[in-house]
Amino acid sequence: MPKQGEDKPRRKRALPKEAMSRVDTAWLRMERPTNPMMITGVLMFAEPMSLAKLKQVIRKRFLSYARFRQKPVNTAAGAAWQDDEHFDLDRHVQLAALPGRGDRRVSEKRALERFVSQLASSPLDKARPLWQFHLVEKYDSGSALVARIHHSYADGIALVQVLLSLTDTKRVPDKGSELAKAWLKQDGVDVARRVGAVERYTRLGGKMFGKGVAMVQDPTLAAMLAREGGEIARELLYALALPDDPPSMLRGKLGVSKRVAWAPPLDLEEVKAVGRACDCTVNDVLMAAAAGALRDYMLERGDDVEGMTLRATVPVNLRPLEHARKLGNHFGLVFLDLPVGEGNPVRRLEHVAECMNQLKGSRQAIVAFGLLAALGMAPTALQGLALELFSRKASAVATNVPGPQQPLYMAGRTLREMMFWVPQTGSIGIGISILSYNGRVHFGLIADAKLIPDPDAVIRRFGPEFDKLLYLALMGDWERSLDSVSAYALMSEEG
Repeated sequence: MPKQGEDKPRRKRALPKEAMSRVDTAWLRMERPTNPMMITGVLMFAEPMSLAKLKQVIRKRFLSYARFRQKPVNTAAGAAWQDDEHFDLDRHVQLAALPGRGDRRVSEKRALERFVSQLASSPLDKARPLWQFHLVEKYDSGSALVARIHHSYADGIALVQVLLSLTDTKRVPDKGSELAKAWLKQDGVDVARRVGAVERYTRLGGKMFGKGVAMVQDPTLAAMLAREGGEIARELLYALALPDDPPSMLRGKLGVSKRVAWAPPLDLEEVKAVGRACDCTVNDVLMAAAAGALRDYMLERGDDVEGMTLRATVPVNLRPLEHARKLGNHFGLVFLDLPVGEGNPVRRLEHVAECMNQLKGSRQAIVAFGLLAALGMAPTALQGLALELFSRKASAVATNVPGPQQPLYMAGRTLREMMFWVPQTGSIGIGISILSYNGRVHFGLIADAKLIPDPDAVIRRFGPEFDKLLYLALMGDWERSLDSVSAYALMSEEG
């Protein structure tokens, strides 16, 4: 009790809270011990990076997004964002040592893959803002940086742009220059087309584009569209009616450990050449090569894949690419066929291309966005049931993000390679990630350790599967597109 004349102790004022969007809430609540809901990225630099330099970049650029000083909290009205009054940058940006580095039998790359695997298996501390950077100061004559950011802050496309905003297009940037987004202005339309945004909205027409933009601004419209009749309802019924993915070694009870690996990069111009020869997109070529790598791995492990088609869920951007660095989740999901039962590599490519063309004219992504918004409002038990229902219809999550086709620098250090993985949801335990940067294409895999204990056995098949397509494209008739019949004839001749 204060004595007479003394001031009464002031009650500590509660920090203000900002309601979390329904879609972001859905991703926050999807967290499971078997599938932490975070995007994991690896950036490899040609020159060493110091912790002090990294913190300087994070403080100046990453924390310019006020959201990253906030943490999710629960309120009576639902999830919300609140400033972390005890925010400490040292808790979020740390030095790291690679496990097994002293073992000469373990390469530096394998040691880094093991380290990323450990981090991808470990959930972020919910008492603090849900992100961390781990710097390996000495890696392959330079440094490596591992970033982990929770999916509730933003989708993978936005978070890749956030990470790229830490870089510059010049080793020594001009004073007061914009963050590294020149590549967006330069290659934006081409990138958007490859992501699927431009062609998608051109086909749907201006009216549907308007609805897509409105959904970004007001997620309740997405839920309404998902309930309405017409084509939207048909897409919803189609998604619900999809049979479960067939039993295979890529499905099963998940554990709590992830395994990560990435392949040597491909030449982007060679990938484009195959696309031109086969009259399809870069994305089609890469997904077909990924399907071929999975097929070969499954066959070697004794899985019967004859005639089997698996599905992957693929995120589709639902906002203009120049707004991609705005935080929040603004994407839908579509189901892409992975024809692992097809032995002819060109027929496999034709199957993927046909499926992608059908998806570009559909409203699956918009329906999925609406469902995510609805799930953000639903009771936790109902959300769990819906998540399990949809995750049974696919065996993998697949992403392909076209990045800048010019060198980038962070604190004057050359960004040599990068790779990232989005989380898997529900009972899905496989993640396929493709990212192009500076004329090269990077392919990575993240997998539940119970399903694929050694993902390197899959990713080392990616290059040879692409080489098959490249060889057939070079051997074919350059006057017309290469089809599966021509490919079969060429393989028979070589046979």
